[in-house]
Parts: sequence; C-alpha cells; structure tokens
Amino acid sequence: MGQAGDTVPIAELLDERRHLLSVAHWMLGTGPEAEDTVAETYRRWYSLTDVQRTGITEPRTWLTRATGTICLARLSRPDRRAVHAGESDSGGTTGLDRALPVDISDVLLDALDTLPPVERAAFVLNDVFAMPPQTVADIVGQTPEECAELADRARRSLRDSRAHPTTPRQHDRIVRAVQQACATPDATHLAALLAPDATAFFDGGGKVRTLTRPVHGNQHVARTLLTLLTPLPHTTLHLRSANGRTAIVVGHNDQVAAVISFDVTDHHVTHVWAVLNPDKLRGWNRLHAPLDERGTPSEAGPRTR
Repeated sequence: MGQAGDTVPIAELLDERRHLLSVAHWMLGTGPEAEDTVAETYRRWYSLTDVQRTGITEPRTWLTRATGTICLARLSRPDRRAVHAGESDSGGTTGLDRALPVDISDVLLDALDTLPPVERAAFVLNDVFAMPPQTVADIVGQTPEECAELADRARRSLRDSRAHPTTPRQHDRIVRAVQQACATPDATHLAALLAPDATAFFDGGGKVRTLTRPVHGNQHVARTLLTLLTPLPHTTLHLRSANGRTAIVVGHNDQVAAVISFDVTDHHVTHVWAVLNPDKLRGWNRLHAPLDERGTPSEAGPRTR
C-alpha cells in the first residue's frame, strides 16, 4: 500500500492501536509487554511489501491476528516469568501507557496468569474480544472446536480459582436476590450483592449485538445487568437450573433469549456469564415448554457453556 493508501482518519488509527494494546494487555498482563508486542506487530506490518499490504483487505484483522500470535509466542517462552517480572518492576508510566485499558482487575489478571498459554489465548480471544472462531483457531493453531474446548476449560479454571465452598442453597439464595433486584429494579441492592471486583462476560456469538468486552466492578456490572434486563413487555425473568446451579433465564415472547449464570464466593457474586448466543440457546428452546410467569426453579436445562 502506498503513502496515500496508508492514510486513514486519526481517530481510526488511535482506535486500532487501543484495540491492539487491549488484546496484548489481556493476553500478557503488563503494560510494557503490551506496548512492545504492538510495536512488533507494526514492525511486521511495515516489513511487508506494498503489494502484500495492498492484498490485505482488512488490516485491523491482520494486525489483531499478528498481535495474538506474538502474544502466544511470548506466553509460551520458558523464561517468560523472569522477563515478565523484570518488565513489571521497571516502573515508570510512558505516554503510551495511558492508552492501555484500565478495566482489568488484578484478581482477574492473576487468575489468567495461572492458565496454560493456549487456554489463556483461546479464552481472551473468544470470550473477551468475541473474535470469529476461525480467527481464534488461526492464532492458537488448533481447530475451532478445539479452541472452544480450551476456552471452556479456561472458564472452569477461572471459576475454580476463586471458588470457596458454597452450598447450592446459598448460591440459590444469592441468585434469587439478584433476580429480585433486577426485576425491581434496585441498583443499590444489586451492587451490594456483587463482589467489588465482579466481572461480567457476554456471549453473543457474533449473532446478537451485545457487549464484546467484559464489564468490571460491582457498580458497572450492576448498571449493565439492569440495562440488559430492563423490564419490557413480553420479557420475563425466571429461575432455572443451568450447569447444576440456579441461573436467571430471560424469556421473550415465549422463547429463551438469554441464560445468565453466576459464580458466588463468600455470599457475593464474583462472575456473571450471560449467554445470548442463539446457537447455545437452541437446546433450551427445544427442551422447554413456553415460559410461564412463576419464576421458580424447574427441571435442569442444558449446558450453556
């Protein structure tokens, strides 16, 4: 691509860079590493010939794939922990650091650090950035089906990393309180039911226009849930069993529109998993009769993740 072809609006350039920094930050965990990775991504871009760059119809997709590939290689380095510690201790905040996202809690980053590289990559690319399955597979180097299983294992590991013994009755009580707070709606009560560093993930599968990035913090998660579950005609909230625990099932016009599951630790919700992907809800709509108005747990539903 020639000089004129490389020219795009400044806002688009900055948004692209923030996106790449965000991908790298989620995958690697530190600002310096993220910046270095994005710099390497652009070095690879400009090492291409003009003809090669002209043949890339979606530069942002190419750059994202390159960033993910570099991150995975860094995660897989045997000496990464020593390098990671050295970069974290280097101190100082550059002007570029300010472009990094600040919405990843330390607790979540610590949990991500415990995951094997391919699981972390599959989870971040799939759950955090909602990338197409084939793009995730290209970066991770496995099939889309294998990447889906890796992401599922990562979710289970993240849940287990904060798991304290919570009885089904305690879990059910907290989820019932969440449902009531959403139905009222009561933002203050809902926020109080969430852990201060609660995180909500949204799975639309690219087929529903929903959030493609996690939401962090009890206040932000509460506002997002209340917006998502705004009481409207023909929309209802029910309690049913999903993945062995009580979940909120959202019905709209006699169809299941979403299944929202919760991880509970120390009487507070730590993770919210909202599945709106129609493909993952087919089992619910096939197995369940039209939703009634009772809002009480019924037979166990199919797994949603």
